[in-house]
Amino acid sequence: MLPRWSRAVSHLRRFGAERNIEINRDLYGFPCRSYSKVAAATAPTMPDAAEKSYANRSEVNLNKMFWSKPCSLALAPDSPLRVEEPKYEGIRRIILKLMLFYSKQSKSIRGANVIYNRVISQVDKPAIYDVFSLEKTFKTTFSLLVLHMWLILRRLKEDGKEGVELGQYLYETYNHDVELRVSKAGVNLLLSRWMKDLEKIFYGNIVAYDAAMLPEAKQDELQKVIWRNVFSDDGKLEANDAALREAMSRYVRRECSCLSLTDKEAIFSGNFLFTTLGKPSPDSTRG
Repeated sequence: MLPRWSRAVSHLRRFGAERNIEINRDLYGFPCRSYSKVAAATAPTMPDAAEKSYANRSEVNLNKMFWSKPCSLALAPDSPLRVEEPKYEGIRRIILKLMLFYSKQSKSIRGANVIYNRVISQVDKPAIYDVFSLEKTFKTTFSLLVLHMWLILRRLKEDGKEGVELGQYLYETYNHDVELRVSKAGVNLLLSRWMKDLEKIFYGNIVAYDAAMLPEAKQDELQKVIWRNVFSDDGKLEANDAALREAMSRYVRRECSCLSLTDKEAIFSGNFLFTTLGKPSPDSTRG
């Protein structure tokens, strides 16, 4: 996927220079693994996104993470994080019904929005960057976003045609969000060309992840794909990065299993949470 990233970045820089648009090199630069923090240009500043020292990060023992038995990611029935369908009565319900608020399409769109919010909640939080020693740049955020979209789309396929249809609404929600992120990053000219490059990267990554999960795939294939798509500058594997590759591979495989154990209602309504990477919140208790 690296050549596509290079082309996309070159488009931005060339046309940005022509229009005197300043593009932050940290945002589009490729270095993803670093112990220095770079401010996230595509996400709002969060109170808990304060800089952490390398000493704090080194406390994370990757070799001990993501070995626990997979379990359902569904939120508990009494969780305050649940999102329920609005229950209107009387004339209001009749009007909303006439406006197709309760149609299958409307419900799917609302469900897709909730699901996508679960995805960006995992991707935009500092915890995932801290655990895997990633700089928060546009490239890493986009790569993690694609990875988690793949996890959800893979799970939705397990529910057949209905899941695939919901996946299409989810993709449209994702696409709109990515366009906003690119715009916020300062790219306003030739936005459609930039989005086409990102679309190619998205589908290329999806195909690679699917292939790496096939029974006939090599045991370390998923590690290699994740390394190329998320971590690497040049695609080369380094011996001292084995712990990172193995840990994220375990994380991805475990999330796949957990999502498969999560019931259809929880998935379609978005009432689930990805595995907490930081300290678990008391509100994230799952059933």
